[in-house]
Amino acid sequence: MKNKAFLITLITILVIQTLLTGCAKSEGSGQNAAASWQTNTSESQTEEAVEETETDTDTVAEDTESTEITEEKEDETMNNTEIPALRDCVPEEMGGALIGCAVTYNELKDPKVFEILTTHFNAVTFGNELKPDCLFGYHNSACPGTEEAELNGETMIVPKLDFSRSEEMLDKIHEYNEANPDRQIKVRGHVLVWHSQTPEWFFHEDYIKTNDYVDKETMNKRLEWYIKTVLEHYTGPDSKYKDMFYGWDVVNEAISDNGGKLRTDAEKSEEKLSEDTHGSNSSWYHVYGSNEFIINAFKYANKYAPDDLMLFYNDYNETNLAKRNGIVELLKAIKENEGPKGEGTRISGMGMQGHYHMDDPSANEVEVSAKAYAEVVGTVQLTELDITASSDYDGSAKAKDEENEKLRKRYNVLYYTLRSLKNTQNVDITGITFWGTADHYSWLQSRSNVGGGNTSGLPQMPLLFDENYEPKPAFFVFAQTTG
Repeated sequence: MKNKAFLITLITILVIQTLLTGCAKSEGSGQNAAASWQTNTSESQTEEAVEETETDTDTVAEDTESTEITEEKEDETMNNTEIPALRDCVPEEMGGALIGCAVTYNELKDPKVFEILTTHFNAVTFGNELKPDCLFGYHNSACPGTEEAELNGETMIVPKLDFSRSEEMLDKIHEYNEANPDRQIKVRGHVLVWHSQTPEWFFHEDYIKTNDYVDKETMNKRLEWYIKTVLEHYTGPDSKYKDMFYGWDVVNEAISDNGGKLRTDAEKSEEKLSEDTHGSNSSWYHVYGSNEFIINAFKYANKYAPDDLMLFYNDYNETNLAKRNGIVELLKAIKENEGPKGEGTRISGMGMQGHYHMDDPSANEVEVSAKAYAEVVGTVQLTELDITASSDYDGSAKAKDEENEKLRKRYNVLYYTLRSLKNTQNVDITGITFWGTADHYSWLQSRSNVGGGNTSGLPQMPLLFDENYEPKPAFFVFAQTTG
């Protein structure tokens, strides 16, 4: 019976050794991260087992007791087994960089999404709820009503704002932060100025979209009022949420895919919308005819934002050579107008959206682009990271397994590039944000032809968690440490 107890104990220990987990320790680029996701049983447990075999145990009662103790240890070990948290691993590998995800109003109501957010991420971007159309209550066809506001000692008529949806989301995160002071989640504001998801009536006289466009002077007042009101509401000294925000996208996607020039109002009829799902027409440009609204936006943000709030320019297709050159020139223009509050611009960094495909852009293009932006503004973040499915992905079980492996390799190369930039090339990459949590919530599910990727209309699988909220092989690329 003693031999039987020894055999049971030995087998149990071997099983436990393969199941205990923590942040995976990996020596290479992380390609075997899923396989290395484990930790060894402690030396003391092994020594205990050896001591047991050296003890004379001749009775059935003692043999049974030994087996029961071993089973209790196994149950305790399994209950303590956890998937490694990204928020513990990525900052360690990336010098304290934030690891974030995007969520929308409805997604945050999903308990499993909230669990993923609070377990694995220390930063969050609201997918829609801090964009102008939402803050105007989704009254896109007509102004929701007006009221008086004061700006620089002058009374003006402004459209009514509705902060309710974003506040409901912020309140939930605020409550979590209050209960978990050591596991805080920071918020990225997205976005103040964007040609898309800004109601057309905002640019027209009397806030009626069939009226003429307003002049630049009037639009400057509206722009300053809007930025002032939004920033003071969320980050002002009297705001409940003032300590939650780490940064804000001041301007989004102002550079066109067409040659890297400013996005204009003439492009709508010239470009195929199917090739640019973000839309082309910019009423901001229609009013100003130049980058003046962008420069002014960063001036107003500098004027009303707390000094420690990071201010970003954010764009997609940011690794394309022509567009990259256009973005760099815009960043330089913003920097050239830098000055103190109320007088000049302030820009803290560049947001590389990172809506990439399985084979494009190359790691070298990502590296070159990050360096180019960092050279101008210092800090770079990946802000909307996801990967469009392969063009030959057909949705079958076999294809899904193959696609998961492709995705793992793709993210592995990308993450290796980012770590190299941060740790050996001194490029200040301070955050990685995935554009979503679980695959079935991804915006790509309804946009399978984005950027010339998968055009079959089949489901996408661009993120780290699958439709069952389970971590995919790609997850373990990021859930590792090398030190």
